[in-house]
Amino acid sequence: MKLNLTQGFAIDVEAAAGDSPSRQISGMAVPYNVPATVSDGTSVMFTAGSLPITGKAPKMFMYHDSTQPVGLVSARQETPQGMMFTASIVNTQAGTDALTMASAGVLDSVSVGVNVTDSYFNDQGTMVVTAADWLELSLVPIPAFSGATVDSVYAAREPVTIPQEAPDEPDTEPTEVEETEEMSEAIIEASGPESVVPTSPLFAEPKRKFAMPTPGEYMAAMHIGGDTFRNVNEAYKAAARDNQTALQAAAGDVATTDTPGLLPVPVVGPLVQNLNFIRPVVNALGARSMPSGGGNTFVRPTITTHTSAATQSTQNTAVSATTMVIASNTVTKATIAGQVTLSVQDIDFTDPAALNLILNDLMGEYMLATEANAATALLAAATTSGVWDLSVADLMTSIYDAAYDISNTTNFFPTHMFVSPDTWAKLGQLVDSTNRPVFPAIGSSLGGYNTLGAGDATSWSGMNPLGLQLVVSNKLAAKTMIITKCGTGLGDAFEFYEQQRGLLSIEAPATLGRTFSYYGYVANFAAIPSMIRKITQA
Repeated sequence: MKLNLTQGFAIDVEAAAGDSPSRQISGMAVPYNVPATVSDGTSVMFTAGSLPITGKAPKMFMYHDSTQPVGLVSARQETPQGMMFTASIVNTQAGTDALTMASAGVLDSVSVGVNVTDSYFNDQGTMVVTAADWLELSLVPIPAFSGATVDSVYAAREPVTIPQEAPDEPDTEPTEVEETEEMSEAIIEASGPESVVPTSPLFAEPKRKFAMPTPGEYMAAMHIGGDTFRNVNEAYKAAARDNQTALQAAAGDVATTDTPGLLPVPVVGPLVQNLNFIRPVVNALGARSMPSGGGNTFVRPTITTHTSAATQSTQNTAVSATTMVIASNTVTKATIAGQVTLSVQDIDFTDPAALNLILNDLMGEYMLATEANAATALLAAATTSGVWDLSVADLMTSIYDAAYDISNTTNFFPTHMFVSPDTWAKLGQLVDSTNRPVFPAIGSSLGGYNTLGAGDATSWSGMNPLGLQLVVSNKLAAKTMIITKCGTGLGDAFEFYEQQRGLLSIEAPATLGRTFSYYGYVANFAAIPSMIRKITQA
């Protein structure tokens, strides 16, 4: 999983002594134990030690765009609060642009791009990253956390000239401003106690306007009282005046019904998925590769008559001799496909992009169609071993009858029980004479107070062969229960073949549309029909 996570941390553009700037940006790349939300809606949190401080240095990008590299993360330092970084910016036009926009407060946040190698989800549903490869760090304008601003930006530069505006001559030639003692003291104070005073003039950027205090900050100032509250209150009033808009100043009450054109309509992703694109039957059978070569059929040989061996009656008499007969079974391929046509407007205008969502759904429908194909063929190949009257006792009889029919002639034992959802529900509702569940769930297997479920179908131990793996698929017809052997390769009774061909598309210029289709080939073969047994229901 690759994450591009925007962090809410101030970054500093540092300056070096001398005539040339250091071209470095420093700050915090990732906070620890602080959740944030990535673009697909997932909540993510990094733990201490989750990012490496050694190894290949992450690259510095603009906007997570690998075509816009501007530097390299030259230093990484682990702290209890998070991962600190220093990035060296290359002396190119792109690097200069990055420094300029960082100094101006346009790109005042950083965002990490990582490849998660180890993680887990906590009780709040947040993915906790414990290990990741740090691939890159990007300058971005909007953070995932509040407070992602550059409060102090300094850049070493040559002496600058500041335009001096005359009242009647706005285009007056600029005059050079000399550094004063007061300016030097201000620079030293703004840089902090550990900063080095550069030899060339260093000018601090204008301070930001007062930000509107939070309710907690305002109440804290009120509690302190005195000058503290007076200053905060005056600053609050000034900020309110600066932030006042024409709508706020308008007479009368303004409701959202009066300003529909200003209301954003957020789309919260990811898309709600109301279908589970799974293939229980196919997964249990194991999808085999379609044989290479052309044609819509292929041959699957099976033995219809085996050789024989027996005790010789007397010396020099003929021994048992039987000719092996191998059948040539023709297996026919089937095509599973679906298509959808999208307008170019639907592709271009939708956000999140409809194209990816619709194509993912198309591929999911292909999975469900192949599951239905395999489930239908498996049921058609089954032979009845008995009828279950829905009682516990008769269920045991029916299962053992089917297991006997499978093993008596082949020496193979069943491994799986395929059931439809309604049959699965009936099995779960079975109780013994004291109303205890016959199949109570303990861990991930069957077991509990009753000895039923403790058996192993591969050794005939226990009271019943309920060591069978239960496979539930809604593509099986109602009242289905099939017992067979599959998924091991040796002695599999039923085989499923598949060749996924993938996505095709064609443009329709006349209608400004594009048609997509997803398709593949499947084939089913009952290799040992006598080992595919079904139990019908009364």
